[in-house]
Formats: sequence, structure tokens, C-alpha cells
Amino acid sequence: MMDTNGNLIIEIAIAAVIILLICGAILTSFENTTNKIVSAQEKENMETLISEVVDNLINNPGIPDNWFEISKGTPGLAITNEEGEIIPNSVSYPKFIALGENYKKLMDERLFKSKIHTSLELTPKKSAISSVKIGSNDESDDVYSVNRLVKCDFYKKFVIKDFKNEGKCNHDQAKTSCNYFKVFEGNLKRTDYYLLVDDSQKYDLKYTIGTTRVVKQMPWETTMSDCIYLNNKIEFYDDTDAIVFIHFNQPKAKVVLVGVPKNFDEDKLEYDYFRTNDCQLTLKAWY
Repeated sequence: MMDTNGNLIIEIAIAAVIILLICGAILTSFENTTNKIVSAQEKENMETLISEVVDNLINNPGIPDNWFEISKGTPGLAITNEEGEIIPNSVSYPKFIALGENYKKLMDERLFKSKIHTSLELTPKKSAISSVKIGSNDESDDVYSVNRLVKCDFYKKFVIKDFKNEGKCNHDQAKTSCNYFKVFEGNLKRTDYYLLVDDSQKYDLKYTIGTTRVVKQMPWETTMSDCIYLNNKIEFYDDTDAIVFIHFNQPKAKVVLVGVPKNFDEDKLEYDYFRTNDCQLTLKAWY
């Protein structure tokens, strides 16, 4: 039979085991809590960082002003208008594309000190235009992201006239849309001129073209296409320049007149690419 001392030893051993189990459970719980706190703090720090970066990008044009042409300096995506004013919460498409061409140096190294990997995606809203993504595609399972609503201009810099705006013409503005522009014969050697029509008005509009140098006026034509090439419709008479008048048979027509370089991507000759769009800018980051 086990004496009293033996029973006491067993009881002490059992108590010790129980205490160890309790301590282990407490320690595990503490470690889990600590890890959750660290993870939450890390997530908060990351979200704060990328939020600050994306807000700075869409509200500053960058330093110097031509950083996107020389691929040096601090990038900024904000649009600067003709008066030199910065448009807040905006993305200049030429700057966005330039950033993509030297993304690692200008973004990951310059702004994030090579500590994390990132990508930027510009997604037009209420438009048939596809989204454009720049940066790394090698995302991890743990990705942080922030979104901002912005104005994006795509190829608006090539717009010569927007017929939705008030035109300058001798026709009745309440019934028609019209405007004019000056063109030189030399322009046709390096520039292609187009009328780009919104899909909603294709087949519904009629247009005619006339110039100050030509006595006759071209007949009314139906906009059978959303992209109308104009170079072969512009006539010159005994001079090297002409004022070209374009008329539409409806007011505030959703049409833009553009002049693009000869090597311009024809797949981008769509109305939506040449107007200001509402877009979503998404910055993703991961370790």
C-alpha cells in the first residue's frame, strides 16, 4: 500500500502538470493575441502608407513638371490645365503610361524604398474602354489595396473641337452643331484628322464639310461609322491653308474632332478615349 508521502508526490505531480498546461495555454493565447495585434498594426501601417502615396500621386503633377518625359524625379499623375492649375483627384494618361515604362525605379524604389511590390490599375467607369494596369503582376496571397475615384483624360490632348460644347458657326445653334478649324497642307503630311462619334449617335447624325477656299460645299452625309477620316475630305484652292467648317444636323452632338500623329494606334480611335472619363485608380501592395 502507498503511504501518505507517495500520495502527496502524485498529487503534486498532477498539480504541476495542470499548472504547466494552464501556463502553456495562456502563453499560446498571449502569442496569438500578440501576433494579431502585430498583424493588425502592420496592416494599418501598410494601408496608411499606400493611401498617402496614392493621394499624393493624384493631387500633384510631379517634380519636375516634365518628369514623365525624362524619367527622372518624383512622379505625380495629376492633370495640369492650360492655365497651369492642378486639377485635384485626376490622372493624366500620358503620365500614367510613362510611369509604367519605368515603374520599378520611379515607384517601388523611389517611393517605397524597394521594401514592397506594387501595381496601379486605371479602370474607366461607364465606358467601353478597357482598364490599364502597370507595375508588378507577381502578387502574393496577402495583398493590400486602396481605391480612389479620379478624372482621367486619356487622349484628350489631341482634341481640336468638341461639338458638345458651344460652337462657332453661322447656322442656327439650337438646331445644329458646328465649328471650324484652320489647317495647312503641310499638316496633312504628319497629322491625321478624324471625327469620332459616340456609339449612341452613330447612324443618327448627318454632317457636311465646307471650307473658305472652296466654292462648293460637300453634301450631307450620314455618320455610318464612329470614326470618320477627314484628310481626304479637306480641299485646298490656290493656297496652302484653309478654314474647314463642319456641321451636324443635331445640337450638342457627341462628336469630337481630333488630330493625331500618323503612327497613332488605330484601335484607340474611339470617342471615349478623347473625353474626360470618371475612373477608379487602384493601388495594390504586397511584401
